[in-house]
Amino acid sequence: MEQKNPIEEARRYVANAKEIIQNANYDPKLKIYTDNKYVKTAGNILWCGCLVAMDAVLDIPRGKSRPSIEKYKEAAGNRDKKLLAAIVGGYETMHLYMGYDGVRGKKVCDAGFDFANTIINRCAKLYPKTACA
Repeated sequence: MEQKNPIEEARRYVANAKEIIQNANYDPKLKIYTDNKYVKTAGNILWCGCLVAMDAVLDIPRGKSRPSIEKYKEAAGNRDKKLLAAIVGGYETMHLYMGYDGVRGKKVCDAGFDFANTIINRCAKLYPKTACA
């Protein structure tokens, strides 16, 4: 089986989330999406895509349980401060506000997509260096 490029795979997650958020029925007068089910789904997919990219460039110790956000922040802080800043904001926006809370505001959702792209693009810059190391 062919090994997929994790950065391209992460970008595919973002594309899937864009398709999903379009089903959330945007109300331009209120500047919100009217169906938070799609917002939650899109937020979770965005965060999963970021995890794919981050796992490709960060050395996260794997134990019996899933790595916490703290482990990702620690690894990013040791590797790249710009990535760390994006992870902090992205986790709150994509995973918590969109994914858990279903915050329907367009600005919040747009910020989630921006954070996802920032994290993935930053990982893309680090990825070749990781592969060669």
